[in-house]
Amino acid sequence: METRTLSLNENQLKQLEKALKDYPTRYDLEHTLFQAKLPDGVITAYRSKKVVFMGAGAQAFSEAFLDRTRTPMAGSDEVGTGDYFGPVVVVACYISEQDYEWLIPLKIMDSKAMTDQVIIDVAPTLINKLTHSLLVLDNPTYNRVHKEHNMNAIKARLHHSAYAHLKKKLGFLPDLSVVDQFAKPDFYYRYLDDDYGITHLHFETKAENKYLAVACASVIARYYFLEAIKQLSKKYHFVFPLGAGALVDQKGRELLKQQPGFDLNNVAKLHFKNTMRITE
Repeated sequence: METRTLSLNENQLKQLEKALKDYPTRYDLEHTLFQAKLPDGVITAYRSKKVVFMGAGAQAFSEAFLDRTRTPMAGSDEVGTGDYFGPVVVVACYISEQDYEWLIPLKIMDSKAMTDQVIIDVAPTLINKLTHSLLVLDNPTYNRVHKEHNMNAIKARLHHSAYAHLKKKLGFLPDLSVVDQFAKPDFYYRYLDDDYGITHLHFETKAENKYLAVACASVIARYYFLEAIKQLSKKYHFVFPLGAGALVDQKGRELLKQQPGFDLNNVAKLHFKNTMRITE
């Protein structure tokens, strides 16, 4: 479990305590000022003014007190690569120094640590206020491309294209432009047909828990992915489940039974093992 320890001043401690008001908080633990329990982490503030942020959910709160959080940055992330049904969505977004003032109270974290309802509630604000680029790779296109390229190659091209579009919108990219690492940098650049003159990207694993721009990109991407699933469900009169587990297999078989001859190419990533289990 990732842990980060910071020393905060009185004002910062008050700011943190206020930000945690919606979470269960204890004030009776020895040597502590308070301890807040998050869905995916724990934050403990000690009388020494040291604060321990433990777990992925806690890291988002620590961002407010790191020097780099006031640095303009861009971040990219993808959603949908682990879901049988639905597209792959990649978003790159930019955060200016001024954006932190309204972003920090929103308690943005990696979309995997947020409920879908919270994402649906908060994402429109991010979409309206943050300069971002969006790429949606629908299922027919994904299946065609995957015949020639592996998943990492597809993701590299999508991330880089998203950054190219973001650069076009902004007229620049900040020095700190982060990719949630899924491949070594040299392999990432080898996957590209065109680097668009963008060669300074910073790659880091679990970046969505360390860089607010990546977390914002993750939330926006998740929002658009959920919207895409909703549109597929509406178009085909069928509720498509998320993920790639047993429920997906069950629902896939129900779909083919209800709609004989249905073409899974239109809604699914065919190389997943689910296809074999659904059609056998």
